[in-house]
Amino acid sequence: MSVTRRGALPDSSAPGAAYDVTVVGAGVVGCAIARELARHSLRVALVEASGDIGEGSSKANTAILHTGFDAVPGSLEARLVREGAGLLAAYAEETGIPVEPVGALLVAWDEEQLAALPRLADKAVRNGHHGTRPLTAAELYAREPELGPGALGALGVPGEAVICPWTTPLAYATQAVRSGVDLHLDCPVERIRPGDDGAPHRLITRRGVLRTRFLVNACGLHADAFDALMGRYDFTVTPRRGQLMVFDKFARGLVRHILLPVPGALGKGVLIAPTVYGNVMLGPTAEDLDDKAATGSTAEGLASLRAQGGRILPALLDEEVTAVYAGLRAATGAEDYRIAAHPELRYVTVGGIRSTGLTASMALGRHTVELLAAAGLELGAGRPLAPVRMPNLGEAFPRPYRDAGLIARDPAYGAIVCHCERVTRGEIRDALASTVPPASLDGLRRRTRARAGRCQGFSCGAAVRALFEEGAR
Repeated sequence: MSVTRRGALPDSSAPGAAYDVTVVGAGVVGCAIARELARHSLRVALVEASGDIGEGSSKANTAILHTGFDAVPGSLEARLVREGAGLLAAYAEETGIPVEPVGALLVAWDEEQLAALPRLADKAVRNGHHGTRPLTAAELYAREPELGPGALGALGVPGEAVICPWTTPLAYATQAVRSGVDLHLDCPVERIRPGDDGAPHRLITRRGVLRTRFLVNACGLHADAFDALMGRYDFTVTPRRGQLMVFDKFARGLVRHILLPVPGALGKGVLIAPTVYGNVMLGPTAEDLDDKAATGSTAEGLASLRAQGGRILPALLDEEVTAVYAGLRAATGAEDYRIAAHPELRYVTVGGIRSTGLTASMALGRHTVELLAAAGLELGAGRPLAPVRMPNLGEAFPRPYRDAGLIARDPAYGAIVCHCERVTRGEIRDALASTVPPASLDGLRRRTRARAGRCQGFSCGAAVRALFEEGAR
């Protein structure tokens, strides 16, 4: 297994040394594709421009495991979300990714929205989700007593869940690497020289040349730019910014379900949801931008969130805000994923993967491998994946600091470093020694929750940094 972050890439110029498949983009979708390819006797590379996996849209999403009840019936997205939800739920149980099946309530605040609920229930049935049911205002308030006044009813959607969006791509990448995939980080692709007559493609990166027979574009926000390197101009990605607010753990008792609005033209709209870390999240906004790096929050965006959140759950605004962040989704102007195979180029584009990409990720991996096989990739003999068990980041599940037996065997798990999130020295040590170790303090936070609490590292920052720098040497 190999993870590289610096130095020249392994020599792939010798006969037979080229990769069979290279996946470019190590977000949740790219990692899922690499993991699926690792099931076969292939030489596979996963290439990422940044220094860690999951650094783009994957690290800043709403962390919901969707049922797909409101997808466009008959669309590829609807099918893959439905399949992916089941696959990921089973995978999460197998690998220790925290999931809480809290269910969702689609809340109607006016007569027009109330009238739309039966249509949404019918759409759910056409998407294979038969569990939705209408709720009267009285039933709704019985389920969510802190809900703001004026709601007229709701559509109950059992099966919707919250999940850890950080552990999921890390589990995929860890399993892929342990199963033989080479992960090359800090390796942006600058040019491509497509191979003619079956010759390998040549990817010119900042760390050297990588040769590969087949190529997968999983570049998220930059999928259109990568397509252009291959001479394809099929769609344009518009970055759609979603700003979010995370409230302190004292707010967790205010909400029992994912509270969804009736969807609008720009997406699912502003929601309130519990998180697996024990917080409450409000957001996201939906702002179409030109800048694919504009992940900053704005006063206007946060004011809009507070106004909408105050109507949905008034008591929430009395709680402390732990963090504010923004993520960018890859909008393409289409109501479906933009996935296309180009057999003549030995190339597959997996683009336009929006907020449902986390849920659909494992199904997207399977679908992409099927497209590669149809384009001429010989998959070879199957092989079992290396087993993985991920550290638990979920507040509703056992954490090391509460495990007396574990602490007795290794006192490092009883030495709390980050008191807000109860993160121990043992967990930080394990993350730094893991298969795909963090390259930054933010990467360490996504692996342990260290510095993610109410003080945002004010109290523990120096200690965490010292451990990180010691472990990174």
